[in-house]
Formats: sequence, C-alpha cells, structure tokens
Amino acid sequence: MPKVLVPLAQGCEEIEAATIIDILRRAGIDTVSAGLDAHPVRASRGMVLLPDTTLDAALGHDYDMVVLPGGQPGTDNLKADTRIRDLLKHMAQQGKITAAICAAPSVLAAAGLLDGRKATCYPTCLDGFPKVHLQPAAVVEDGNLITSRGPGTAMDFALALVERLAGRAKRKEVEAGLAR
Repeated sequence: MPKVLVPLAQGCEEIEAATIIDILRRAGIDTVSAGLDAHPVRASRGMVLLPDTTLDAALGHDYDMVVLPGGQPGTDNLKADTRIRDLLKHMAQQGKITAAICAAPSVLAAAGLLDGRKATCYPTCLDGFPKVHLQPAAVVEDGNLITSRGPGTAMDFALALVERLAGRAKRKEVEAGLAR
C-alpha cells in the first residue's frame, strides 16, 4: 500500500490540508499528517488541525509521496524549514513523487525541483522562479511532480494524487462516493 506524508505548517490552508488527507484516506492510502512541531496547527483561517505526529517522528519512515498544502504563512513556514527542503530533495533523488498546491509549489521551486519543469500555482507565487514553465491548468503533472492552483482545485488535485498512487479505477471509485 502506498504511503504519503502531508506536512502541516502553522498557517497552512485548511481546505487544502483537509481535502488532501481525507481523499487519500478514502482511497485506502496510508496518509500521515505531520506538524512541523508538537503543537496543534492553527491554519490560515483559524481552524485548528491536530496532526497525527511530528515531522521529526515522521521522518523515520519511508514514503511514496510527499504533499505540501499551501496557504500563508504556512508556505513560508515550510520553505524556511530545512527538514522539508532536505526531504523534498531526497524524495526527488529517489524518483518518488512530490506534490504541492496553491503557494506551496514555491517550496518545490526554492528546493530547485521545478527548474525547467511544468507547474501551476496560486497566481504570482512562482513569479520569482523564471526557470519554471507555468501552466494555466488546475492540476499539472510533470514526471514525479504534481502541482495545483489553490483551494478551489483541492478536490481535483487530491483525486489526481489518488489516480497516480492507486490507479484510475480507484479514483473513479472514490469520486463516485463523493456524488460528483
């Protein structure tokens, strides 16, 4: 069974975090949410999220995919965390999947993972990264990188993650259960 890590930073976008975790779990994918520290995570709109574990504890395991929710200041908090940058580089070196939504593709870009690659993000979040080939799509896949635009595309993004990890039939099964 695939295993996914979703790091949760203070100030993350709650719609994105909750949607990603929920949809992956509906698909039966082992999904671990990990706070950057041992505190509950206060999301960008004030919702309090309780991660499954801390990032330090989570880093002791292997994952098939890492997914970064966006939001502010959550994205800046992810970008400032050297453990996240090291994890992303390690995942890329192993040919594993890295994914990010909203402003969080800028974390992938800051780690050098989007140079010369296609990606999407919340408008203007990748303006400082001229080597990224920005796309207008809701979800963009380029090899083992998957990016999405923002809260309004969170469901499509999460379903794309399910399809990548568990196949098209599992995506359709999960989608049917959502009455889409």
